[in-house]
Amino acid sequence: MKKKLVSGLLAAAMMAAMLAGCGNSSNTSAESTGNSGDTADAAGDAAAADDSGDTAGEAGGSYEEKKVLRVAMECAYAPFNWTQESEDVANGDKAVKITNSDGYAYGYDVKTAQMLADALGWELEIYKTEWSAIVLGLDAGDYDCIIGGMCYSEERDKTLDFTTPYYIRDVVLTVKDDGPYAEFTDVSQFDGMNPTVTTQIGTNFPNYYPMIPTSVEGTQYETTSEVFMAVNSGTADISVIDYPTSKSAVDTMSGLKILDIELPCPSENSNDVCIAVREGDTELKELLQGALEEKGWITDNKADFDAQMDEMLEVQPSSN
Repeated sequence: MKKKLVSGLLAAAMMAAMLAGCGNSSNTSAESTGNSGDTADAAGDAAAADDSGDTAGEAGGSYEEKKVLRVAMECAYAPFNWTQESEDVANGDKAVKITNSDGYAYGYDVKTAQMLADALGWELEIYKTEWSAIVLGLDAGDYDCIIGGMCYSEERDKTLDFTTPYYIRDVVLTVKDDGPYAEFTDVSQFDGMNPTVTTQIGTNFPNYYPMIPTSVEGTQYETTSEVFMAVNSGTADISVIDYPTSKSAVDTMSGLKILDIELPCPSENSNDVCIAVREGDTELKELLQGALEEKGWITDNKADFDAQMDEMLEVQPSSN
C-alpha cells in the first residue's frame, strides 16, 4: 500500500509539472499574437525568463569576454545598409557576411559598426531582420544592438537606450518626376490637392504628414523600396523619408524626384540617428559610446556625417 501511495503521488506530481509547462507555452503563444508593442513586451519577458536568451552581459558572460558585436539592421535600407552578392566594395572596403542570411552587408551602418568593432577589438556579426520585428529580436537577445538608421524618439526611449548620434538626417518629399507635383517648391501648394502620402511602417515619418495640407494618409510599407515603388506606380503621390534613402531611390529607380522643400522637424521627433541597445544594458551602451568618442565620431558638424553618406551613395549597387 505504501509503494502504491508513493507511486501515485509521483505520478500526480509529474502530471502537474506537465500541465504547468503547457500552460506557460499557451500563455506565451497568446501574448505573441497581439500588436507589435504587446509582442515586444512578451518577447522581452520570455528572454528574461529563459536562460537561453541571456544577454552577453548576464549569465553568458560579459561583452568584454565574448568580444563579439552582434548588430541588427534591415540590410535593405540603402545607403544606410544593403545586401550585395560579394564582399567587394568599389571603395576598396570589404562588405560583411550576413550571419543569418545569404549575401554580404554594407552601407553607412555597416561601416559604422565595423569601426566600432575594430575600436573595441571585437569580431562583427551582422543580422538581417525586417524593420517591423527589429526591436522584438533585440528584446529576445537575438543580437546586441541596432545600428540601422533608427532615430531617437521619446517613445522609443521608454523601451530602449540610445547612444549619441552617428548621423543626423533631413526628411524630404519624393514624387513622380512627370506628375502634377513635380515642380512644387512649397508645401502650401498641396492645399486642396488631397495627395496620398506614404512611408515605411514603424517609423516616426508620419509625424510630418500634418505639414502637407489636405494630405491623405495612404498605406505604409515594410520596406522603403516598396514605398518608392508605390510612388512610382501612382499608388501613392508622395513619400516622406530621409534624404539619403530618397536620394538612393532616385539614383537607382527612374521616374522619381525629390522636391526642394524644407520640412522642419516636428516637436515629437528627432533627426538624431543613434545606436539602440536593450533598456538597462549600460555595459554595452558605455562601451559603444566610448568607441564613438575614441574614433572622433561625436561631432556637431553635420557636414562630417554627410561626407561619409555621400561616399555610400557612390558605392551602392544599382540594384539597391
